[in-house]
Amino acid sequence: MIVEPLAAVDWLVIAPVALPLAGGALCLVLRSRGALQAKLTILIMGLLVLLNAGLFGKVATDGPMIMAMGNWLPPFAIVFAVDILGALLALTTAVVGLVGAIYASADIDIGRRRFGFYTFYLLLITGVSGAFLTGDIFNLYVWFEVLLIASFGLLILGGERAQLDGAVKYGVLNLLATTFFLIAVGLLYGLVGTLNMADIALSLQTLSPEAPIAAITVLFFVAFAMKAAAFPLNFWLPAAYHTPRIVVAAVFAGLLTKVGVYALLRVFVMLLPASHVDLSTVILWVGVLTMFVGAFGALAQTEVRRLLGFVVIGGIGNMLVGIAIGSEGALAGTVFYAVHSILVMTALYFAAGGMERIAGSSSLHSASGLYRADPMFAALFLVLAFAVSGLPPFSGFWPKVMLVRASVAADVGWAAGAILFTGLLTTIAMARIWLLAFWREATQEAPIRVANVDGDNRSAWLGPIAILAAIIFVLGVLPEGIMSASLAGAEALLDPASYVETVLGEGGR
Repeated sequence: MIVEPLAAVDWLVIAPVALPLAGGALCLVLRSRGALQAKLTILIMGLLVLLNAGLFGKVATDGPMIMAMGNWLPPFAIVFAVDILGALLALTTAVVGLVGAIYASADIDIGRRRFGFYTFYLLLITGVSGAFLTGDIFNLYVWFEVLLIASFGLLILGGERAQLDGAVKYGVLNLLATTFFLIAVGLLYGLVGTLNMADIALSLQTLSPEAPIAAITVLFFVAFAMKAAAFPLNFWLPAAYHTPRIVVAAVFAGLLTKVGVYALLRVFVMLLPASHVDLSTVILWVGVLTMFVGAFGALAQTEVRRLLGFVVIGGIGNMLVGIAIGSEGALAGTVFYAVHSILVMTALYFAAGGMERIAGSSSLHSASGLYRADPMFAALFLVLAFAVSGLPPFSGFWPKVMLVRASVAADVGWAAGAILFTGLLTTIAMARIWLLAFWREATQEAPIRVANVDGDNRSAWLGPIAILAAIIFVLGVLPEGIMSASLAGAEALLDPASYVETVLGEGGR
């Protein structure tokens, strides 16, 4: 038993989960007061950013932190364990959650608020934060379920036919993935007798080489690859992300697939390093094929939301290449790319919403004249297009450099070539949006909706895009901080001794 009282700072470990969960419950109580829910959610997300910034600073300074539930000692207690990787991703989640809440205040109608939009939204943030901060593999599954329930609720809110069609594909594939995940967790528990991640990392080192770990490894990989929308399990993503409200699609595009990438990093690199080496060639090919599917799929689309869905998939391919190579530089590139992708994909979906507001459509057949209608919006879109293409001086440049260097150093130069070539294809896809929707003269068939580009409404949807574009620019010109955090996260995955000692104490159990 743990008998010493906790210091106040230790509550930072659980606060990023407890705060949005309590906020979601409060919004449910206040479901008839839509305006109050919006203000309350913005306030909660602002506090969450501050709490996560404090948690990140504490972990970066003093190392991993834990909180054990019920005062039991690990590995018997359910623990939240936060290292630099989890803290960084939780902080990024809070930032995206805050700008999403600001955008939603002008985008979500009173009907959706009464039917629980803000409750589902805060529950989604709770699930994502819980997945990044838990130290227990069964509770990683539980947080996956929480965010799946919340995301399914957000997808079907409104009950339109297209939404239900996308939600069925999303729901079936993700339920299948979580089923594989649960089976793998059960088999792993049967093998090592523990669910605590630090304890699993120690226990697996003592297993004989003949231990039946291959089936568990494959089940984990299939489950997380489905979550991350990796090839060939990516078809659900473009079908699901173009149907809900734009703020929902934006937060999904930023966060949900990165939870799958995080799970791959945590389970394969930290818990199953031997299996990671055995499966590295498969992961590398899956990553490269995912990049090509994303790039060619983006070029084939004329509807911007579907196009961006394939850009999300292409980014996942880049991250998988880093996981497959598995060196410190490659894993750091994956972590940096994950943070960049969360920010830029959320902002690009917001930009697609801006196109729909001004031009009445996000189809490249009809949207046009946006540069002359709103030069500020056009400039922000250009920043995001450069960033997602991996061009300097924006945030997407540095992780691509890290991944290319790691590929060459690992003697897989062809993977570096694939990263550069698919980056070129993504640049062409983004240039096509710019030329047709922004630079082309407005056509009579698609007149600009000047009435929607005014006053407070404009600042409510353009403000979040500007905030994210500013962060993306700062990360591009001052990358040292995020690069150091990414390297520290990669080092912690490859050598989890500090994480294990923090959770289990000196010398393990």
